[in-house]
Amino acid sequence: MESLLSQSAGTLLLRPYVFLFLLVYLVGCSLHLGMKRALLFCAVGYFIAWTSEYSSIHNGIPYGDYYYLDATRGREIWVLGVPFMDSLSYVFLAYASYCMALAALSPVMLAGRTVYLLETRRIRCSSSARILGALFFVYLDVIIDPVALRGDRWFLGQIYGYPGGGVYFGVPLSNFIGWFVVGFLMLYALQTIDKVLYRRGIRDYAGYRYPWRYLAGPALYAGVVLFNIFITFLIGEHTLGWVDVFIVLFPGTLLYFMIKIKLSLADIPAALRKHLDDFPEATLSRILYERA
Repeated sequence: MESLLSQSAGTLLLRPYVFLFLLVYLVGCSLHLGMKRALLFCAVGYFIAWTSEYSSIHNGIPYGDYYYLDATRGREIWVLGVPFMDSLSYVFLAYASYCMALAALSPVMLAGRTVYLLETRRIRCSSSARILGALFFVYLDVIIDPVALRGDRWFLGQIYGYPGGGVYFGVPLSNFIGWFVVGFLMLYALQTIDKVLYRRGIRDYAGYRYPWRYLAGPALYAGVVLFNIFITFLIGEHTLGWVDVFIVLFPGTLLYFMIKIKLSLADIPAALRKHLDDFPEATLSRILYERA
């Protein structure tokens, strides 16, 4: 028991940034989807991520062959050969990617100074959100994995490696394929949790009074990207850093103009009606009622 407490404290002290991002996830997802969905996905998403990593370090599926180093074993929590914090990070990365997909797919409008997503349950549970979210998930790994592989040069530490190296700054292409598959499965799980709880009458009312609740996920995504690019430049990997910048620049600019165009579309009233049909307790209902 004392050892578990010591390792729990060690996990927090060694990886404070992971738990900061996790806290943003718990608040943002609870306001967006509801606390029960946030907590359930934390457990289910962790299990999917841990299973994928356990499988890969033993048989190379789905990421290809890689291994974890024992440098922090005994100092932080490990679960059957996999660092606890590593699998846990997949949860908030998947949710942030899902929110980016919703931002790309949903109609939008301005609520005061806030960009408000007019999402519907159909969009939330669509295969388009799942596939696009998985692609955003891969994009995160394209930024994260090369700098994490150089963890011996910053406070992450050298915790893993690829025995055969890889073509993308030491990362094999199989890793990105694995991230797409795992991201797809995790988002399918999140959509299933949302649908099952909705059918059982468990709604997501907690954040309806906050019109900015839809921005927490994209903000988390941007925070993770900027943190990793900052670390990349900090350790002197300027080529990798500029590659990251250009990789992010195109989809980021594209998404910006997509939202800008959607704000000017004439079908906002129809999209608004569909949104309020699915989420009648949303803040916009109160705003429109007060204006009437």
